[in-house]
Amino acid sequence: MNNKYLTIYNDLAEKIKTGYYKANDLLPSESKLMKDYNVSRDTIRKSLNILTQEGYIQKAQGKGSFVLDINRFTFPVSGVVSFKELGKQLGKTFSTDVKILQCISPDKNVCNYLNINKNQKVWKIFRTRKIDEENIILDKDYILQKFVSDLTFHICQNSIYEYIEDTLHLKIAYAKKQITVEKSTEEDKKYLDLKEYDMVVVVRSYTYLEDTSLFQYTESRHRPDKFVFVDFARRNKL
Repeated sequence: MNNKYLTIYNDLAEKIKTGYYKANDLLPSESKLMKDYNVSRDTIRKSLNILTQEGYIQKAQGKGSFVLDINRFTFPVSGVVSFKELGKQLGKTFSTDVKILQCISPDKNVCNYLNINKNQKVWKIFRTRKIDEENIILDKDYILQKFVSDLTFHICQNSIYEYIEDTLHLKIAYAKKQITVEKSTEEDKKYLDLKEYDMVVVVRSYTYLEDTSLFQYTESRHRPDKFVFVDFARRNKL
């Protein structure tokens, strides 16, 4: 059995892990790799496909294969965690920039997200999240005003969850989440430092209070090279 493609994959992966190829470097072209390893194009493509699947590289059409930052931040899928809490957990320099803070009459989409009618007021909050001097998350929050009567730029820049729990004394209980990978929008390009990436990881969250009231819908849009989304699963035999 011909395992040359695995040998090449292991060699390239080791070079990425040891820093020979650094984050955002462009790997040699397929033609150059064919010559270096004395193999066919099909063999090289098999190796690159595994590198892509394992999160070592990102292919960009017409440009080549870019090395990803393999030291990604761990993002807990199953928990309900504020960005402030996440930043402290990561031990990284982080900040929040509030782009939009408005109390609005919701459109049809927001009404559907929060299961409300158009007569109920909603806070619309757009925030960019910066880690290590790069804007890598765009959070788009919609919060029912009947639960949170007042919000300020300072509260949104610090921690909305901290304000809700410590000042309003409401208990945030749980969230339902959906994760997709989507084509980046003009809004993503405006607010995020996307570099060469044309896709974003989108986490949609429906967050509930202790009395099971749905009070918040969030669309959190992440640059794909910076996070590993993790969960803990316990087997329950069906």
